[in-house]
Amino acid sequence: MHLSREKRLVALTSVLAAVFLTGFKLTVGLMTNSLGILSEAAHSGLDLLAAIITLFAVIFADRPADDDHRYGHGKIENISAFTETLLLIVTCVWIMIEAIQRLLTHTHHVETTVWSFVVMGTSVLIDITRSRALYRVAKRHKSQALEADALHFSSDVWSSLTVIAGLVFVKIGYPEFDAFAALIVALLVLFVSYRLGRRTIDALMDRVPKETTKKIETAIHSVDGIEEVRSVRTRSSGSKIFVDTVVAIRRTIPFAQAHAIMDQLEQAVHLVESNADVVVHAEPFASPRESIIDKIRMIVMDRQLRPPHNLEVHVTEGKYYIDFDVEYEKGSSFSEAHRTASEIELQIMKELPLIGKVTVHMEEYEASEHELENVTGTEVRLAHRITEEVEKNADIFGCKDLTLLREGSRYHVTFTCRIARSKTLDEVHRIISETEADLYRQFKSIRRIIIHAEPV
Repeated sequence: MHLSREKRLVALTSVLAAVFLTGFKLTVGLMTNSLGILSEAAHSGLDLLAAIITLFAVIFADRPADDDHRYGHGKIENISAFTETLLLIVTCVWIMIEAIQRLLTHTHHVETTVWSFVVMGTSVLIDITRSRALYRVAKRHKSQALEADALHFSSDVWSSLTVIAGLVFVKIGYPEFDAFAALIVALLVLFVSYRLGRRTIDALMDRVPKETTKKIETAIHSVDGIEEVRSVRTRSSGSKIFVDTVVAIRRTIPFAQAHAIMDQLEQAVHLVESNADVVVHAEPFASPRESIIDKIRMIVMDRQLRPPHNLEVHVTEGKYYIDFDVEYEKGSSFSEAHRTASEIELQIMKELPLIGKVTVHMEEYEASEHELENVTGTEVRLAHRITEEVEKNADIFGCKDLTLLREGSRYHVTFTCRIARSKTLDEVHRIISETEADLYRQFKSIRRIIIHAEPV
């Protein structure tokens, strides 16, 4: 059964049960002049009003969020429960005043008949059935309005048993016990009202039970990749609980991976609170396990620059000597780039211990795409000369897939060269670097060279 439909059905059934009980108790109470039964009729009348409020509450509470209610309409369930609490208190005050007057004036006459016991026995059976059904659905859907209705019907069970006991004493010649029974009913209902009122006020004030918050915090801590849980805020609205949390994730982790960790956090919270709406704010965390290279990358990227490349760290006589390249956007001035590089050097020397020297190589980077002309088929002579120059290197066993792209009078060159598979990666890098240097020296019109190495 659909969740909303199940809640509405159980709330509607409670309305029908309350209508029957109110009418039955009121009729018998007027016939017998029993304040106990009349107080029960008033109590059931209150249950009827509460059941009607609950029915409307669960109908409106399940409406989705809109522009005016960003957190949904769940709070209407809490307002419904609070209204029921006020109605309970008013009824209890009336019952207590009437009972005390009867005890003091001794002007009442109570007639007990078989119908007195029939109506109260019927009430007990219906109240037990309805309270169990309401509690079951309220627990499944975490509905405070249905839970409040369940409290009404469960309190009726005990108050009805109290009235039955009072009627028994009236039957054997103690009519004042009818008023005593009414007082006990009122006290029971006041106790229920206190419990219900406290819970509804807590919900309206966004108070969440400590055990719920503890479960959520434990679930968040269990997620791999969460270094710290810096804050967790929870609030309830009807059957939903909203969770806002701030966590720390290692700053060296790529954004996509950090996002996956946050998704795992949301799933972990949903395992302990299925109706949770989770918002995660992640902050960068400088882990003590970060390497020097990681720290240098973060220092450079904090300047809103691209990650440094060709980064090398050498240890000499217990000190670190650091070299790397930094790319600046096309059009950056030399003085501006130098100032930024100097600030990076100073920050590295400040944050990292035992720094001997930091050397930053500045180069230009153009982030935009270039419209280049493919001239591989027309610049045959240039392609042939480049191939010949490359194959002069004894470590290269052929050159293929050469492409020439032209921008103005400059060329972008890419090709694949074949190198013995027995070479180490470091040796291959050296061969490629030497080849690039030779080509830049021989052909001044080349703007950029990209060489892909392929094992023979």
